[in-house]
Amino acid sequence: MYDAAWRDRIARAIRVSRGSSERSEIAERPYCWIEVGAGHGEMTELLAATGAPVYAIELDPPLIAGLEQLAAKFPNLTVVPGDVLKTDLNSVAGARRSRVYGNLPYYITSPILHRLFESADLIDEIHIVIQLEVAFRLVARPGTRDYGYLSVLTQYFSTPSIVLKLPPGAFRPPPEVASALVSLKLPGGISRLGTSEEAAFMDFVKLCFAQKRKTLVNNLRELAQPAGVKKILEQLGLSASARAEELPVAQLAALFQRLR
Repeated sequence: MYDAAWRDRIARAIRVSRGSSERSEIAERPYCWIEVGAGHGEMTELLAATGAPVYAIELDPPLIAGLEQLAAKFPNLTVVPGDVLKTDLNSVAGARRSRVYGNLPYYITSPILHRLFESADLIDEIHIVIQLEVAFRLVARPGTRDYGYLSVLTQYFSTPSIVLKLPPGAFRPPPEVASALVSLKLPGGISRLGTSEEAAFMDFVKLCFAQKRKTLVNNLRELAQPAGVKKILEQLGLSASARAEELPVAQLAALFQRLR
């Protein structure tokens, strides 16, 4: 649950505050909101007040009951009981373009992002409140300590940015860690591979980062002979001693395609 002042700042950041131009956007380009983990409905009410269709996903039965009461006030609000990791988001949204908002549990941020990116072709924006440490990983650049698999996954599908940093006192009760609102704009700046190749590419990225301090030549031994990997790295203008943490997403994708 958010402190009211911080809730208003989040609402303004994602353009659903009462003074925003969101209503005109709805008329120009029909879309819906999908809320992940609607909880007590504080943000749900602000999303619904824009007039856009809102699908509030919630797993906890007592919280679902409260959201159903809110839905009686907003005919554009639909409560979707269940686990987002098991929910077919494409079916929920129908043919509409989607925007996603969620305050994600820290321990399942990565699985939820994977689930959302499965519907990347229908999503325009994702706004999530997550642990600040994880937020740094989503936006990390190559060559930095935080750059890794989660960075590549996020930056392959989207362009992420940290919009707000939230102190523990922004929540009731306050957690032990700081948080951040991260906005992901889809599509990202990377030319995506074919849909049939994307799962294999993510497995490849995991392998590249399996032992972060090892070179790509060593981490990819189970896929290709070291001499072959060195040759491809050379063709891409990279050192034979290159590590995954040094390569931007586009170069990792190029390496994957050459090895395929």
